[in-house]
Amino acid sequence: MPNLICLASWNADLISHVARPVERGETVLASAFEILPGGKGSNAAIAAARQGARVAVLARVGDDDFGRMAIDLWHRERIDVRAVEVARGERSGVAQIQVFDDGDNSIAVYRGAGTGLGAAHADKSSAVIAASKLVMASNEVPVACTAAAFATAHAAGVTTLLNPAPAQPIDDELLALIDVLTPNEGELLALAEMDDADVDHVTGTSSSGSATSHNARLGAAAHTLLARGVGAVVVTLGAAGCRIYARQQAPVDLAGYQVKVADTIGAGDTFTGTLAASLVAGLPLLNAVRRANAAAAMSVRGHGAITAMPTLRELDAWLVEHAG
Repeated sequence: MPNLICLASWNADLISHVARPVERGETVLASAFEILPGGKGSNAAIAAARQGARVAVLARVGDDDFGRMAIDLWHRERIDVRAVEVARGERSGVAQIQVFDDGDNSIAVYRGAGTGLGAAHADKSSAVIAASKLVMASNEVPVACTAAAFATAHAAGVTTLLNPAPAQPIDDELLALIDVLTPNEGELLALAEMDDADVDHVTGTSSSGSATSHNARLGAAAHTLLARGVGAVVVTLGAAGCRIYARQQAPVDLAGYQVKVADTIGAGDTFTGTLAASLVAGLPLLNAVRRANAAAAMSVRGHGAITAMPTLRELDAWLVEHAG
């Protein structure tokens, strides 16, 4: 029986390696091109499965080569695919990705068959959701599906985790169903929709132009979301690590690791999936975040979203090596 349910977006990653971001109207030559598996939900599901969670994906893929690629991959990763619908006559999702020489990237996603994932799919899997320990999703999944699945989970006392990427508004009803939210800095600020005046009102200070203005904005945004019902906000800070915000607690910073970056594709998904698996294993939030932080650092050492995602044994060894 699965103990972790992932509402899984899927797309094939079409990756071009270029020196720098391409300007509007500009054509540049890529130094390399790859087709690799992707989609935030699929990536996070694989990260969680490699950490020992018994994962099932709730997904919708096209009846095409990319759809078959997804199902074959999930089988290899020992992920339960009984709730995957193959949409006849529809295309699977595709992500067009540019990877730059500094390891950063930009991504445009066509969700394809995944746009048809709805509340009915979540309702059909309600018994499996209620019997699990955690349900996770991202904003690549249609909100109706996420809301229905999280409502079922919440009623059953099952933990919910949302990676709010790509950034888009989330209503208070859904926010109140989220136990753990894992935005990056930009997504956190976008979700809270706060300007400097709002930050000053929340913090009681004047943040504009100060050296601490960015941290003040992050803190104000996180506490706004906590006040609207989110259980905890774990914001990823790229190479700087991550920060945990929870009600009536001081923020907790976890530093990043110094690694040689191949590319950052899938780092956030690795973080989310490892965090989810660690919570399913019964770890407290802080310890689970420590593992997620390390796994994300390990993941950027290889090209593509899943190439360098660590296994449970690899992550354990890394943490021992980097202890203290």
